[in-house]
Amino acid sequence: MEGSNESVSFNMEKICLGGKEHHVHTGRGSVSVIIYGDQDKPALITYPDLALNHMSCFQGLFFWPEAASMLLHNFCIYHICPPGHELGAAPICPDVPAPSVDDLADQILEVLNYFGLGSVMCMGVTAGIELQMKYRLRVLGLILVSPLCKAPSWTEWFYNKVMANLLYFYGMCGLVNEFLLQRYFSKEVRGTAEVPESDIVQACRRLLDERQSTNVLRYLQAINRRPDITDGLKKLKCRTLIFVGDDSPFYSEALHMISKLDERYSALVEVQACGSMVTEEQPHAMLIPIEYFLMGYGMYRPCHFTDSPRSPLSPCISPELLSPESMGLKLKPIKTRVSVSL
Repeated sequence: MEGSNESVSFNMEKICLGGKEHHVHTGRGSVSVIIYGDQDKPALITYPDLALNHMSCFQGLFFWPEAASMLLHNFCIYHICPPGHELGAAPICPDVPAPSVDDLADQILEVLNYFGLGSVMCMGVTAGIELQMKYRLRVLGLILVSPLCKAPSWTEWFYNKVMANLLYFYGMCGLVNEFLLQRYFSKEVRGTAEVPESDIVQACRRLLDERQSTNVLRYLQAINRRPDITDGLKKLKCRTLIFVGDDSPFYSEALHMISKLDERYSALVEVQACGSMVTEEQPHAMLIPIEYFLMGYGMYRPCHFTDSPRSPLSPCISPELLSPESMGLKLKPIKTRVSVSL
């Protein structure tokens, strides 16, 4: 697997067990993939939202000790970056045509084939679902955060066009960054005139300053031309767990999506006082729902944290605790919106 396309390794032990960056050359350009864990384990594929990469979109979740331990115990993590969104990325040549959502999905398929992966677990934030639906036969399960499934509304389309024009003429200017931060985070953490913005927003702002505006513009154009995949949702038979913050601009999208999915295989977890990027703003809210979700696949691990109130993925949990009603009671202020079991 580690052929001539592999780049130098990054010293990322602070995140989880170290990681290696691979540059996979596809028919639609090079794609950066950061791998953590044992590649003999099942694969968990992640894909971030607009202008983000694995550091700015998933580090909150993977820094959370119990979540990191749980996920790395069960999976090898493959963080796939949108083209030109990796750390230190150079501007993509403007002569290269901007990709469509289908093109980006095809890139992901080529990455799976490059590493010899069969069916994989997928975790996508906002735009990530668009890229993981095309090849659903290769998807073992979906963990989605504020997903998009409809074509852009006129409001979103206009909003994105304004941001695209700003990117084209002014680059990653302050106004673009503000638009993006509103897309990601709730009002509570973005701060006010009296209350300073939180550390996670400040960290994200610094990472946005490092993005290449032309690369962000290409991804934004793909998102703004995305098709409606509602009809395809009815054919999706893999288990699907959806998280959405009640302050997310895409809250109604998540409600629409869960209403179209087969209720036998899906559940929605609403996180109060949170924006779109639950992985960064409230990663602790994802732990127990993901535990129950993975238990449906027969996965568990003993607890490695002696101060934990109980063992994540404990096989001793009684079956009645797997109901969304019980999940809601145990996860306040989180509440599920669908009364079905995972």
